[in-house]
Amino acid sequence: MTKTRYLLVLLSLLISRSALAQEYKPNWESLNQRKIPAWFNQAKFGIFIHWGVYAVPSYAPGPPDAYSEWYWNYLMNKDGKSYDKVQAFHRKNYGADFNYMDFAPQFRAELFDPAHWAGVFRKSGARYVVLTSKHHEGFTLWPSAEADRSWGRPWNAVVVGPKRDVLGDLSQSVREAGLKMGFYYSLYEWYNPLWLQKDKSRFINEHLFPQFKDLVTKYKPSLIFSDGEWEMTSAEWRSPDLLAWLFNESPVKGEVVVNDRWGKETREHNKGTYFTSEYGSGMNADVTWEENRGIGESFGYNRMETVRDYKKGEDLILILTDIVSRGGNLLLDIGPTADGRIPDLMEERLLQIGQWLDTNGEAIYETTAWKKTRQWSKGTVPTIKAGGYQTSYNVSELVKPQKDGKAHIEAFFTRKGDNLYCIVPHYVPQLTLEGVPLTARSQVKLLGSEKKIKWRKEGNKVVVDLTDLTPSDLSTPTFVLKFSALLE
Repeated sequence: MTKTRYLLVLLSLLISRSALAQEYKPNWESLNQRKIPAWFNQAKFGIFIHWGVYAVPSYAPGPPDAYSEWYWNYLMNKDGKSYDKVQAFHRKNYGADFNYMDFAPQFRAELFDPAHWAGVFRKSGARYVVLTSKHHEGFTLWPSAEADRSWGRPWNAVVVGPKRDVLGDLSQSVREAGLKMGFYYSLYEWYNPLWLQKDKSRFINEHLFPQFKDLVTKYKPSLIFSDGEWEMTSAEWRSPDLLAWLFNESPVKGEVVVNDRWGKETREHNKGTYFTSEYGSGMNADVTWEENRGIGESFGYNRMETVRDYKKGEDLILILTDIVSRGGNLLLDIGPTADGRIPDLMEERLLQIGQWLDTNGEAIYETTAWKKTRQWSKGTVPTIKAGGYQTSYNVSELVKPQKDGKAHIEAFFTRKGDNLYCIVPHYVPQLTLEGVPLTARSQVKLLGSEKKIKWRKEGNKVVVDLTDLTPSDLSTPTFVLKFSALLE
């Protein structure tokens, strides 16, 4: 080895050790110096799982209260809009004296097959999985001593209900399937006796901190999806202290990714966390973000939902495409039943996404947003309500040809290296794209087909001739054209 090369290697090692040795202080200025691990931006698609005691009643009356995992709160909150409906349902089916906590023994998960679940997630094309370790009800899916102690009764899945380490078993199967495993963790718990005290310090110091550290240390998640933060500031939660431990001392300090829900002021404010959009209109590639939503409206399984409430496979593919074109990830939720099954319709939807990704995943995974995320047709572009929560944004409607001179989305774009991917939501015999800088070396290919695609340049436009395509060439309405040798 030459002296110069030796010095370069030594310098590289010193830089690496310095980076590894960086210590983050418990304040946002320091925590935001930590870069979000690259795997998250590359993965693009994950599966969210809301599963807990609420899977037993599995009921929500519908908008504005459509989340079945909030059943206990609907039942107890006299000021809630659905209090009367949920009270009536509960009395009729379980009796006025039946306590919510008494549902726990009925949450048996007797048909839970973690290997099957993991196989479905792998076939869906997802790259990571996020399970509710505990929701706002406080019931944990792993043996948490803090849960039992603070509630004053067995309140974890190993002692009551399934009587197994649900979280540990699924984590093992998911990792064996080659996927990353993460956990949702609610900071607050609606009716925990410690939380209900005026002074929240005991809840934070004696319950939250040791419980969170136990979860991370034992099960080593690649991702933490925090929630239930809106009651207090991050300083009151002591979130910076918790994250400093996570990034400096925990066994996953180099790999773990965290979201932005750590205090009522933290959403979309700290670039050391990824931003969250929930049934929203999404964000853009200036930030690292993830849209989380269910296949239906609820996150937990809701028996009130019918097939009309569930997105079709082609709609979910469009949602994924739209989000990725703007630089985001999709975390798509399923709500298993109390006996441990993924509902058939949900499983079918996941497999439909996976079949599409088998052919077109090249246009999704490891891609980045292009300078132009979509192309609108001629006409008036509709006003889209911006926001990260419940905006009624519906991309499936935006791709449909409109009346009265209104524009629709003709194509979405993603990029990888010098390849541009044009994701077309439905067949047209000819596609005219503006501003796509192709060269004489460029080729246009339909992913999943060997058929040559004809194209020509007309000034600043590229005209793609799709008349030779047959139904057998297009197995789904949404298809992908790959443009190689991009000029810029």
